[in-house]
Amino acid sequence: MKKRRRWLSMFRNERNQGKESGMAARLSLAEVREYIASRFAEPISIHELAQLTGLSPNYFGDAFKKAYGQSVMDYVTELRIGRAKQLLRDSDLYMHEVARKVGYTDEFYFSRKFKKAVGVSPSAYSKETRRRVAVTSTAGTGNLLALGIVPVAAPLDPKWSPFYHYYYQDRIPIHLSSPETELDEESLRKLSLAKPDLLILHHEYDQAIRSQLETAGIKCVEIKATKWREQLREMAAMVDRQSDCEQWLQAYEESAGQARQSVREAVGNDVFVTLRISGEDIYLYSNRGIRDMLYQDLALATIPEQKKLCNEVISLEQLSHINPDRLLVLICPDARTRKFWLSLQYHMQWRSLEAVKNSKLYVIPSNPWFEYSALAIIRMMEEATLMLTGKNPASSLVPVHGVT
Repeated sequence: MKKRRRWLSMFRNERNQGKESGMAARLSLAEVREYIASRFAEPISIHELAQLTGLSPNYFGDAFKKAYGQSVMDYVTELRIGRAKQLLRDSDLYMHEVARKVGYTDEFYFSRKFKKAVGVSPSAYSKETRRRVAVTSTAGTGNLLALGIVPVAAPLDPKWSPFYHYYYQDRIPIHLSSPETELDEESLRKLSLAKPDLLILHHEYDQAIRSQLETAGIKCVEIKATKWREQLREMAAMVDRQSDCEQWLQAYEESAGQARQSVREAVGNDVFVTLRISGEDIYLYSNRGIRDMLYQDLALATIPEQKKLCNEVISLEQLSHINPDRLLVLICPDARTRKFWLSLQYHMQWRSLEAVKNSKLYVIPSNPWFEYSALAIIRMMEEATLMLTGKNPASSLVPVHGVT
């Protein structure tokens, strides 16, 4: 309280000095909003906040609501309840201590405000083991679904994530923007509306963005592992689904073993090469999913370059020198690439490749072959098995994902 009074006193002195020099110092609405966010646990009045802007209380209240879509006091309540959720999750404080720390002197009034905002009482919330979880990446969605959890918010777009859009657009309430390497203002707004307890990040974000989310009561955690199995285990620990995780992995290993035997019987020791075609270039290509699933779990024979990450331009002459028995090709969907792909099929050097001559060339789609998650890996395995053996290895796993 003393710190706040000193801040207001200092501001008023500066403002009076400004008046004396003919310039009245005022805070913008954004600065006042930042001021509220840093002091929401203290008593705050519309009158004092309006003074900081030089506006009348009524005009200030209307301007704030027009700018941010909520009243000043609704914003204060949102901040207080958000902080209360953090304390209830992550501390052993008594209820009256939580109430005081977020700005409520009356524990019962705090409980009523909390239940109105969250839907359950603070005591019920603190005992709740199931969390509302959101993710910022398509891979995060795939891993979360493998653990039996449907996220309350996730990147969902018919172009960037067609599989999840088709099957889960009605079950995932909040659809975040794609691509997913950043969170724009619209996605941040949607996350605030979704009110997840936990947001799982798959990329590094600016600290200001994380602070904004955490101020709203959203706990942000970042996936550190780089291999999909470790990523799945790391996420399972975050949402208390370790047992489900290990069961899923055990089932996957059994399926992979069966698929490996079935594929080996069909292809023998044929050498595989994976290509990506973009523009008028051919790339020797292997991403993390292709490397892990094709060349490790299914143990397909390939050249050394394909057993690690690669994305290198390769000429037809170089490809002819390798002359693989089978080719898997990813084709970018733009018009220039499609035109080149059509012309390539008439090129004599391309037509002379063993894989092309023997009709052992397979065009694979970007989805799921560009995604790196537990669910994407098993979809790749099933697609590869069907493609190479003609037999569907299993019925779709979609109906059993995210059942809770």
